[in-house]
Order: sequence, then C-alpha cells, then structure tokens
Amino acid sequence: MENNWKKRLGVVYSTNPEFQYGSELEKGKKTLPPDQQSLYVRLDRKNRKGKTVTIVEGFDGTGEDLKSLGRELKSRCGVGGSEKDGNILIQGDFGDRIMALLKEKGFKVKRSGG
Repeated sequence: MENNWKKRLGVVYSTNPEFQYGSELEKGKKTLPPDQQSLYVRLDRKNRKGKTVTIVEGFDGTGEDLKSLGRELKSRCGVGGSEKDGNILIQGDFGDRIMALLKEKGFKVKRSGG
C-alpha cells in the first residue's frame, strides 16, 4: 500500500484493511465534447484597479482540460491569465478574438453581460 499522507487528508480513521484512499471528485467527471458545451465570454473591470480582463465561463470538464484550453487561449492571444473556479481569465480586452477561437474549436459561444 502506498503511504502518501496527502491522499488521506480529510479521512479520520478507517478500520477496513482493504480501504483505498482516493478522491472521487475528479474520477467520475469527464469533459463534454465542444459541440455540447455553451461558453460565455464577458469583460470585467471590477476589483482589478481599472484593468480589463476577459472571462470565459461555463466550461464543463476536468481541471486538466480547463488548463489546457486556457493555456491555448493565452498563447494564441499572446497574453497572460489564469484558470480558477472553472473560469478562464485572460488579461486584456480580447472578447472578439477569444469568441472566434472558441467557435473555431467547435464550442457554442455567447457574449455575456455582467
């Protein structure tokens, strides 16, 4: 048995000798194909000292696929950003370019107010 204490975080005690420590949050989750996903693109300036950020919301999939999509969008726009809480944040006003890139990949994309 592997003795990795990080896998046991949150488990108090188990008397079952066959018990396997593991996370079931990511195991069952799968990424939907792009044509079955609706993404929303919006611009945000709140709490960012006046800097504009383009936010992509609504991605339904694993964290690894979210990071991969975010990495591709950032490199195609030539800017920085991050992926957190299921959203992709791109630094700058790239709403039109990101919408075109996502449509090219097969996603359903809508402009979101807010």
